[in-house]
Amino acid sequence: MIKDLENELANDFDIHFNNHELLDEAFTQASYVNEHPNQGLKFYERIEFLGDAVLQLTVSEYIYQRYPKMPQGELTRLRAAMVQEDSFSKFALECHFDKYIRLGHGEEMAGARQRSSLLCDIFESFIGALYLDQGKKAVEKFITKVIFPKLDQGWFDHAVDYKTSLQEFLQRNGDVDIDYKVAKEEGPANARQYTVNVYADNQKIGSGTGTSKKHAEMEAAKAALNDLRKTSK
Repeated sequence: MIKDLENELANDFDIHFNNHELLDEAFTQASYVNEHPNQGLKFYERIEFLGDAVLQLTVSEYIYQRYPKMPQGELTRLRAAMVQEDSFSKFALECHFDKYIRLGHGEEMAGARQRSSLLCDIFESFIGALYLDQGKKAVEKFITKVIFPKLDQGWFDHAVDYKTSLQEFLQRNGDVDIDYKVAKEEGPANARQYTVNVYADNQKIGSGTGTSKKHAEMEAAKAALNDLRKTSK
């Protein structure tokens, strides 16, 4: 099983472990160790502890550098969205890590292989093992392929507002002048509807409607961001 994992890591990520025992440990749950007491096996929890810290630091460094104008509060919310159980479990499935977890019979029968908390743990323990085996640069290379592209795909938009997401998307390669202009106001004073257009360097890139100017601006940014992501694929 672990040999198959090594082959997949080599083919998909050009990762070649030097210490194979680290990889064994990273994908072994305590239930498996308990069922094989004479094999001298270790389970993943210590390596997971390390991997969690490595991920926190690496993601923090990346978004700090990528978003130089983002305030601390939004950086914190964005990091929290990126390094949470739901995100890590999805990354683990995307990397097919679920296939290689060594589980005890009882845990296997209980469906633990698809449990979000376990998948999250395994993703973190893999990162810890990779860090111990090859260092921080190897971790950065791996998560640059697996995690960071999800920023442009909108996985974490819920953590920051769409206006901020649009700004960061447009300004990846330099300053862009972004402007929001009210195009239309309709309805009575107690039920006003606003239509706002958003412009990048004086070119209209999106439009949105809302019950307040702020809401309409957010909808315009969302529409523009969706269109830009479609055209950039």
